[in-house]
Amino acid sequence: MSRKILIVEDDASTSAYLAKGLAEAGHAIEACADGRDGLFLASEGIFDLIIADRMLPGLDGLSMVSAIRAAGIATPVLILSALAAVDDRVDGLKAGADDYLCKPFSFAELSARIEAMLRRSDRAATEPQKTKLSVGDLEIDLLARAVSRAGRSIPLGAREFNLLEFLARHAGQVVTRTMMLEKIWNYHFDPGSNVVDVHIGRLRRKLEEGFSTPILHTVRGAGYRLAVEG
Repeated sequence: MSRKILIVEDDASTSAYLAKGLAEAGHAIEACADGRDGLFLASEGIFDLIIADRMLPGLDGLSMVSAIRAAGIATPVLILSALAAVDDRVDGLKAGADDYLCKPFSFAELSARIEAMLRRSDRAATEPQKTKLSVGDLEIDLLARAVSRAGRSIPLGAREFNLLEFLARHAGQVVTRTMMLEKIWNYHFDPGSNVVDVHIGRLRRKLEEGFSTPILHTVRGAGYRLAVEG
């Protein structure tokens, strides 16, 4: 299926190579060489996917992606960059990119990543978005950011709510401390921190105090699981 793809790349040879290959694959291509122009074009909301370099004149790639996300534009973005260190890739994803591919790259891999991103985007567009989550008698209203159990309201702080939502989206599964550190606190390696355990302890007290059935379980040596058991 033909898609409309925006290329934001200031290296003329790389831009031409990308445009030629993607056009041969049947896509409609528009290209620009400046981050400000890329932001302007992306803001039109007409593209199915954006490929952007990091080091751009006018507005750098990360700032461009951040501005796109701040404007509420959900178009998938693939960053293509010679900056290949782990921190560089993490920065790209934190800025709002959906994927990050380092230069030099294989066009076959680029095509595969584009196809995967478009599949995810298509599924997100067709699947109804959940506004409520439930685990047993625990109800979570994502829009109102309200929690209740057996009809009784449970007030939570912002961090506690985010932690509970993450656990509920993985209900019945073991969620590791590392997963929670990365998702909720944006820590990518901090094995000595007990911040997860402290917040889990507070959350467990609020969810289980006054109820006979536990719902937030410790899985020794692994992490935690939100589930009704027994």
